[in-house]
Amino acid sequence: MADTQQRQSAIRNPKPVLSTVEGSEIGYYFCTYFDRNYLTRGLALYNSLRQHCKRPFVLWILCFDGETYDILARLDLPGVRLISQQEFEAGDEELLRAKANRSRIEYYWTCTPSLPLYVLRRNPEVDIITYLDADLYFYSDPQPIFDELGDGSILIHEHRYAPEYAHLADTSGIYNVGWMSFRRNDNGLSCLHWWRERCLEWCYAHVEDGKFGDQKYLDDWPERFPGVVVLQDKGAGLAPWNIIQYRLEQINSRIVIDGQPLIFFHFHGFRCVHERVVKPAGYIYRLPSLAVPHLFLPYAAELLNLSRQVGFPFPDAGRALQARDLSSGLLEQRLLLIRPVLLSQWLWYLAGWRRRNRDRVESGFSAYQRGELRVMRHQFLQAILWNPLVLRNLGIVSLLLESLVGSSAMARYRAWRQPDHGAVANRPESK
Repeated sequence: MADTQQRQSAIRNPKPVLSTVEGSEIGYYFCTYFDRNYLTRGLALYNSLRQHCKRPFVLWILCFDGETYDILARLDLPGVRLISQQEFEAGDEELLRAKANRSRIEYYWTCTPSLPLYVLRRNPEVDIITYLDADLYFYSDPQPIFDELGDGSILIHEHRYAPEYAHLADTSGIYNVGWMSFRRNDNGLSCLHWWRERCLEWCYAHVEDGKFGDQKYLDDWPERFPGVVVLQDKGAGLAPWNIIQYRLEQINSRIVIDGQPLIFFHFHGFRCVHERVVKPAGYIYRLPSLAVPHLFLPYAAELLNLSRQVGFPFPDAGRALQARDLSSGLLEQRLLLIRPVLLSQWLWYLAGWRRRNRDRVESGFSAYQRGELRVMRHQFLQAILWNPLVLRNLGIVSLLLESLVGSSAMARYRAWRQPDHGAVANRPESK
């Protein structure tokens, strides 16, 4: 407890290390981290902030490898402050001990609460520090988020899962770590130190005793800490796990969600798998068609351009796919062609049509297992209407007949068609 109080005192009254941008009144203080695998995503995040922030900002970037640090140092981006991994870890024995028994991604998660503390400790001008995941992308000014924080000490946002993904809260938690703001006061610092201590104790990529990575620790923060604000703006925190439940529109070149301007999108699960093909999200997530031309294709195009500008391979390391996997993925709505745009959209719509029909067939079989023959018949007939080739599945034809003539009549018919079926099935094998 004494060590924690000393650390908090040092953060409240730090020794000046870094001055603000000369001649500018800084409006926002952000921090993030990434390695070479997320370099272009981190640059896209920065570009989106530069484009949409109406007030000056500083973005601290913790570089988890020397290559990332060197490239960013060479770019010399306005408003960016670089932190090398060596600087960050220097003198932090607790963090280094945790590093020794964790995978690379688990160690990154472990560092999440330590990064805002690092910035606060060294920069007395920072009153509110906001952590951002590197795969966020902004579409409008973030000021409405800070307006919601108001006089609060901590700001977090929910995943807001669509109903079909609500079960993910059991593993990924109620709240998402993608955006988190902490004020330099007792409440904000106590929360950060508590979170850091928990992550140092346990931060792994599996579920254990109600924990998962750095994220499940947030579940009880509104009750555990005073001054926690849960963000309500629908335009903040849009992501693959919740977008399907909202009305997405483009009005006067702006993207709006249920009538509210989109502030940022979380491109979780976005993978670059070929020079012209990306995986827009995890396969379990359904994406509205309008999201393809207005969100995913522009983001993919920007990552492609950035990879060329910095001389970096576009496909993610270890994610490249073979031609056969690419063709099947494009036709199953798992992958997205970047260019040409019209062909890309046409393939996505075609794949969506096939996927919806496959879902109708699966729903029909599920309804039969539940004994809901009317629901089954409706799903199968819808599937046949959209694709008559479904009739090649004799199981579907048989179940449709059964729903019309009754199960007893079909049982007698099957017995007549295969009178020796039971005898054959029970016949002992030849020796």
